[in-house]
Amino acid sequence: MELRGKAVIVTGASRGLGAALAEALGRAGARLVLVSRDREALGSVVERIRAGGGEAHAVVADVSAPEAAARVAGTSGALVGPADVVIHNAGALGPVPLAPLADTSDADFEQALATNVLGPFRLTRALVGSMALRGRGTVVLVSSDAASTPYAGWGAYGVSKAALEHLGRIWDVELSASGVRFLTVDPGEMDTRMHREAVPEADPATLTRPEQAAERVVTLLREAA
Repeated sequence: MELRGKAVIVTGASRGLGAALAEALGRAGARLVLVSRDREALGSVVERIRAGGGEAHAVVADVSAPEAAARVAGTSGALVGPADVVIHNAGALGPVPLAPLADTSDADFEQALATNVLGPFRLTRALVGSMALRGRGTVVLVSSDAASTPYAGWGAYGVSKAALEHLGRIWDVELSASGVRFLTVDPGEMDTRMHREAVPEADPATLTRPEQAAERVVTLLREAA
C-alpha cells in the first residue's frame, strides 16, 4: 500500500507504540487523525509531526465510551476524508499491580473489555461500511501474545486481547469479498509505560523500542496485498 495521502486513524496515539506509529506514518506522508484521552500529550505528538512537514489532527476521546466511535469517525471524515486505515492501538491493562482473576473487580474487567474490544468494535462498525462501498480499507488490531498464552495476573488483558483477535477474524470472514482487510499484529514486549507498570522489574535493554515496532507495522502496511 502506498501510504502517502492515505487517511489513517490511530487510537492510543499519545505515547508508546501509538505515538511512534503516528510519527512513522507522518514521515510516510499519511494524513493522520490521532485519538487519545490525554490532550496535552496528544498535542505534543501532533506538533512533532507537523514540525516535520506531516499532516496530523488530534481528537481527544476515550475509545471505551459508547459515544466515542461516532464522534471519532465523523470528525475524522471532516478532517481528512473517508478512512483508508484504522489502527486500534489504544489498550487497557487492567489493575496494577497485576492481580489474579479471582481478585479482579467487575469494574476493572469491564474496563479492559470496553477499551480493548468494544472500542475497536464500535469504531470499526462506524468506518467499515464506507470502506466496503469504496472497495478498500485496512483495519489493524494491535494484540499481544497474552491473547494466546495464559499468563497469571494478565487475565482481564489476555481475555480482552483474545476476544479482539477473534473479532478481527470474524470481520475478515464476513467482509472477505469487500476489499477490506483485517491485520492483527503482536508488537512483542516493548519499553513502554504500560509494560513498566505491569513488569517493573523488567530490564529495558531486553525490550523492543516502540519506534522499532512501529516501523515493522508500517512495513506490514506497505507490503499488505
